Amino acid sequence: MENELAAKRLAELGHHTRLSIFRYLVRIGYQGASVGRIQNKLGIPGSTLSHHINRLVSAGLIRQVRESRTLYCVPQFDVLQELVDFLQSECCIGDDRACQL
Repeated sequence: MENELAAKRLAELGHHTRLSIFRYLVRIGYQGASVGRIQNKLGIPGSTLSHHINRLVSAGLIRQVRESRTLYCVPQFDVLQELVDFLQSECCIGDDRACQL
């Protein structure tokens, strides 16, 4: 992962509403949650929620799946793991004894 992509993903998660949405989806798990369920649980107005979901989708942190008339948001755990790995990738370079990972 390059710095620019990591920075974009971290910036999207740096907004409290988007972080709340993403954390909620992570708690729900791999099946994701409908947009309506997210809205009800977090109390975010529809147009605001749509904006924040679009930002998370554009960063690749979630994807959307339509089933009939229901739109589901699914967290991308592989992308999350890639971001965590990127942040830890240079841990203790130069002093392997200090690394606790």
